[in-house]
Amino acid sequence: MERVPVETQTVAESGETNAYVVGSGSALLVDPAARTDTLDSVVATNPVDHVAVTHHHPDHVGSVAAYAREFDLTIWARTGRADAFERATGARPDRLFSPGEILPAGDGITVVDTPGHAPEHVAFATPAGTLCGDLVVADESVVVAPPDGDMRAYLTSLRRLYGRKPPRLYPGHGPVIDDPRAVCRRLLEHRLDREETVLAAVRAGHSAPADIVETVYDKDVSAVFELARGTVIAHLKKLAVEGKISWDGIRAEPA
Repeated sequence: MERVPVETQTVAESGETNAYVVGSGSALLVDPAARTDTLDSVVATNPVDHVAVTHHHPDHVGSVAAYAREFDLTIWARTGRADAFERATGARPDRLFSPGEILPAGDGITVVDTPGHAPEHVAFATPAGTLCGDLVVADESVVVAPPDGDMRAYLTSLRRLYGRKPPRLYPGHGPVIDDPRAVCRRLLEHRLDREETVLAAVRAGHSAPADIVETVYDKDVSAVFELARGTVIAHLKKLAVEGKISWDGIRAEPA
């Protein structure tokens, strides 16, 4: 497993996305967000035959087409998402995978269904640990916001990853995580705490997402206001599905 951070346009504080080369034979390149000399060298010196991504966001797919063309890689995408993959990457997939499938690459790579941050999001489980894309980060929180984000799906994916007990996590941004269950637990608790504050704000009479942002965040989020607003909307949609509030896409009201 080789982790290669590459600079890219991303909301992550590091300004980098982690690309990975997985396996000692017929290896898999995951999330080549940009082409760099370092990543070129890693790919060239390993028997890399395949490329895939955890999801289709621009900060994870930027150089899929370039690496596939330069190194004659087999391009993989999620079943049912081939057209969206091609729009995102500029490359048509050669083969498709489904959650639960073991890819013919590396030393045994199992596809794990992990939607929430994006609908097509997957993780790649290996004997060394799980490449988790934007499901988990070590120290921050993950953006879960419309149009791609689904908070209910995200929490389910966190619980699924927690239950798998991976030895470590290899995230799309930031350092390798050596205590996966503790970090998953932290993120679950963070989201559920935020949900309680959003619900309390609605019950107190705040109905517009922008007003709720001002109520539930105890720090200045002006620099990332639209992300905060999107997060609030994702929580409102979850609460509405669960019958705890009503939400018409503009205003929330207590149930």
